[in-house]
Amino acid sequence: MAILEIRKYPDPVLREVSRPIEIIDKKVRILAKDMAETMRNANGLGLAAPQVGMAVRMVVIEFDLEKHDPRVLVNPVIVKRIGRREERDEGCLSFPELRSQVKRSPRVICQAQNLEGEIVRHDVEGLIARAMQHETDHLDGMLFVDKVGPSDKQSLRRDLAEMERNWSETHSGR
Repeated sequence: MAILEIRKYPDPVLREVSRPIEIIDKKVRILAKDMAETMRNANGLGLAAPQVGMAVRMVVIEFDLEKHDPRVLVNPVIVKRIGRREERDEGCLSFPELRSQVKRSPRVICQAQNLEGEIVRHDVEGLIARAMQHETDHLDGMLFVDKVGPSDKQSLRRDLAEMERNWSETHSGR
């Protein structure tokens, strides 16, 4: 297993719409293990493939924080959002030390494939439902900062501009 580089905002891969995974082969399984290890190493609750530079539809989510046995979801789709959206504090491994309030459904039903290619459904609520929505947003190039309210967006503006400046300084000439 390898620890992968977590891409930071505004890396363009974070805005790409990820392509479906057609065949779950050895490469996909290795990526899944590496993503789980990377997420664990970064003390994350979830990680989407674009966050490690792969624009494919796969996420890993820590369903049980005590067991440390993350679930791998291939080609996940949220099929139902249940309940009135609630505003909660949220962060992202691609935005170190940046947090903001985001409205999300308290319960979701997600359909995906597991690493054996079987269709699985997950009915989750609370923090796991929030993580599920956050990570599946990544697959469509949507970031949590896109979902904050107007006042939070204004307060994040300076931090995001600084991240953009730092990124372009370290990536110029690549």
